[in-house]
Amino acid sequence: MSYVPDIHWGVMVIVLPLAGAVCCFLWPRRAVPLGLVTALGIVACVAGLGWQVVEQGAQRYAVGGWGAPLGIDLYADGLSLLMLMVAAVAGLGISVYSCGYFHRPDAKRDKAKHFWPLWMFLWAALNALFLSADIFNLYVTLELLGLAAVALVALAGGADALTGAMRYLLVSLLGSLFYLLGVALLYHGFGSVDITLLAERVEPSPVVWAAMGLMVTGLLLKTALFPLHFWLPSAHASAPAPVSALLSALVVKASFYILLRLWLEIFPFANAALAQLLGLLGAAAVLWGGFQALFQARLKMLIAYSTVAQLGYLFLAFPLANVIGWTGALYMLLSHAVAKTAMFMAAGNILYFGGHDRIVDLDRVVQRLPLTITAFALAGVSIMGLPPSGGFIAKWLLLEAAIRAAQWWWGGILILGGLLSAAWVFKVVGYAFTQSEVPHETRTVPASMEWTALVMAVVAILLGLFAPWPLALLEIGSPFGRENAG
Repeated sequence: MSYVPDIHWGVMVIVLPLAGAVCCFLWPRRAVPLGLVTALGIVACVAGLGWQVVEQGAQRYAVGGWGAPLGIDLYADGLSLLMLMVAAVAGLGISVYSCGYFHRPDAKRDKAKHFWPLWMFLWAALNALFLSADIFNLYVTLELLGLAAVALVALAGGADALTGAMRYLLVSLLGSLFYLLGVALLYHGFGSVDITLLAERVEPSPVVWAAMGLMVTGLLLKTALFPLHFWLPSAHASAPAPVSALLSALVVKASFYILLRLWLEIFPFANAALAQLLGLLGAAAVLWGGFQALFQARLKMLIAYSTVAQLGYLFLAFPLANVIGWTGALYMLLSHAVAKTAMFMAAGNILYFGGHDRIVDLDRVVQRLPLTITAFALAGVSIMGLPPSGGFIAKWLLLEAAIRAAQWWWGGILILGGLLSAAWVFKVVGYAFTQSEVPHETRTVPASMEWTALVMAVVAILLGLFAPWPLALLEIGSPFGRENAG
């Protein structure tokens, strides 16, 4: 394997999905095999990059041979590698699921024709974002990611989808504008956009506080943190099931990743009051999203509001400000991405099976779609935070961090959020065993759609059994910094 270190895997994980997007656009009739081959290739490239990072430490690659501050650098440490792995696992599952979803006998061919190039383009933007080493390239990739996501939301057609997509577009552009203004202030003040150079030069000043305020606000808007979540439920609920899955699992996590990078590396001097505010907003998101999910009548809307709640957990780490808290938040991100992918896939199966996703009219769907309901229930185990799932490991780490920081009230939020999640999970499962009063016709769900949802749910459980290895990745490159090691 001596030839492996000579390959720039970081470049490959960006170029390959771009090439796949072009090929799917030029040859739409062969989009399915092209998309699957590209997805498998991306997973292989992420594995190669992972091998490099584990064996050789954090990797930095100067694109075109021009390093910072003049050129573009790609940087991969344990944190960015973990995010690439999240995208690879969820992306492969979404690609396999989409084969059945968009290529059913009754499916509209134009949706499939447009889905694959947009999905590959979004995946390329996502990988480029996780590897970007300067704040301007983070803006560029974030904007490309948002545009592709908006187009995918509109793919379903109809008034609801177009309204949700337009609202998402306006919010995305507004968030990007705030972020770009912050980038301009930092560049004007310190003459660089490279994260490493800024970390050395930035010191507290009015310009820096203004830049931080603008960038944090824009990223919170894109992450859909309460009360800036108003655009998320409609966008997720009206989109096709694979699009809802990738939005919830990957797209909203990208802006959180940027916020975390900025917080840890460029703005480590941020005061405790701002950290407590982010924690309070996260706690409000956990409770508000959980209550809203519990009272939803449609399954996809329920899962969309639960995403609002799950995103709140990520922000509980900010007031804790220790490595265990950051680790717990990132493991929550990982487990939520896989579990929520499985949930949206299960909802897509139920919607196709009965032609609707009304919870009270599931009509004993457990007897006809046992794999789908099993996938939903297993994903719910991780969302609730029950052992031995990945969600349990994440909540346990957050609880330990809260105890060490002597801020026990965040532990109460974790418990209340878990109880609310259990309430809506059992609500759905209960109606899955109940006969509906409204008869309706049913259709056969492709086996690939059911099995993919089940596999993703099983992965969410296995994340709890094999937690040490992903957690060890976060130590590569010291992404949390020595200042936060307390």
